[in-house]
Amino acid sequence: MRSLKRQGVLCRTCALSVFREMQAETLVAGWWGLLSVLITPFVLLSNLSTLSSIRSMPAPVTPGWRPPLDPGKPVFRRPAGVLALVPLGLLGLLVTLVTGLMFSGLVPDLSGEKTNLTSGSCARNDGSWTEPDLETVPCDSDDAQFRVVDPTEEGCADGDYLARPSDSADGIGRCLRPVR
Repeated sequence: MRSLKRQGVLCRTCALSVFREMQAETLVAGWWGLLSVLITPFVLLSNLSTLSSIRSMPAPVTPGWRPPLDPGKPVFRRPAGVLALVPLGLLGLLVTLVTGLMFSGLVPDLSGEKTNLTSGSCARNDGSWTEPDLETVPCDSDDAQFRVVDPTEEGCADGDYLARPSDSADGIGRCLRPVR
């Protein structure tokens, strides 16, 4: 990963030419690293402020000691810009899919918290006690294995299990008392 910056005294046409060349290069070569995949979209967006500055420059009025550079085609009309649509499209598709799956409930909660144990509710454990998979269920259902109770000063009663603090919204480890 590298960051380049070109400085100099440029007219609007020359600055636009340099911008388009560097932006097209970033679109093609900016994706090929672990961190670059995450950083490149932000770099491309931040470069748009530079484009805004270039467009606000006055047009060259008289030819200087050499003619201005040809600004060339806009970035997405160049071969490099068209090639860059592949990673941009894949990134957009990935973001759309993950967001859609999260909203539809097909992807588990990425925070790791599945349950919200509160005193008086009921739960079931589909995992082992070393790798619990607790789920809150209605107390009147056949799936209810445990009633959730607050621990006393001495802790949980004999025969109760202790749930992880991360399984409750307030971070308190609750006691799970078997209902059968």
